[in-house]
Amino acid sequence: MSSSPSIPQDAELLARGELTVRGRVREASNAVLYCSVAYGGREAACVYKPVAGEQPLWDFPDGTLAQREVAAYELSEATGWGLIPPTVLRDGPYGEGMVQLWVEADPGARLLALTEDDEAGEGWKAVGPAQVDEDRTALLVHADTPELRRLAVLDAVINNGDRKGGHLLPAPDGRLYGIDHGVTFHVDDKLRTLLWGWAGEELPAEAAGVLDRLAGSLAPGAPLAARLAELLTGAEVAAVRARVEALRTTGRHPEPSGRWPAIPWPPV
Repeated sequence: MSSSPSIPQDAELLARGELTVRGRVREASNAVLYCSVAYGGREAACVYKPVAGEQPLWDFPDGTLAQREVAAYELSEATGWGLIPPTVLRDGPYGEGMVQLWVEADPGARLLALTEDDEAGEGWKAVGPAQVDEDRTALLVHADTPELRRLAVLDAVINNGDRKGGHLLPAPDGRLYGIDHGVTFHVDDKLRTLLWGWAGEELPAEAAGVLDRLAGSLAPGAPLAARLAELLTGAEVAAVRARVEALRTTGRHPEPSGRWPAIPWPPV
């Protein structure tokens, strides 16, 4: 797995470059192809997820996961947080699909842990009890960092139904990226995540300001709203606006609804 020394601010390389398939990520449920992309003397590693390789889901329209991944990237960029690697929708060797810059995770970074203590220690937030084996449980905790907290806010906006531990990529340069955003933007509340540590807490001032800006960017006719309308249904775009307004009104991180499991399975 190759890494890029820096994440480009534009997606020109991904959108215009020549894709060459190098392998396949076998553990993924949908077709995920590891590729290289080259354009204008530049080359980088990337992931290509063709629409043709998407497995049907009972609660999402067929053939829409790639568009949702791109919509998540567009919204992430609008926050100014840059939490999702550059992502485009384009044609490839197996038809139209999502292409995303590959980010190599720092193997030494720890964002999730299990502890035998009753409470999370300093620098950690408690998620809840986890079954370790038949006779033992432990407390699942995640790191208490500004970057993870931003991602928790972004997930609430995009209604991420699958924030697993393996979808968190702490890069060697200290930045944090989230990947795998195909199960997002549903009109119903689908938030399932490992990042419940701030549930019910007041949003940071930074997040409140970002939500205020998003509200303007999502107004009908605004550029972000127009871009999302190319990728999502009208009802889904309206639901994004409603979630932003709900977060602005409460001023707090959302809490689990209690109507279904709040943590995705498997959690990693």
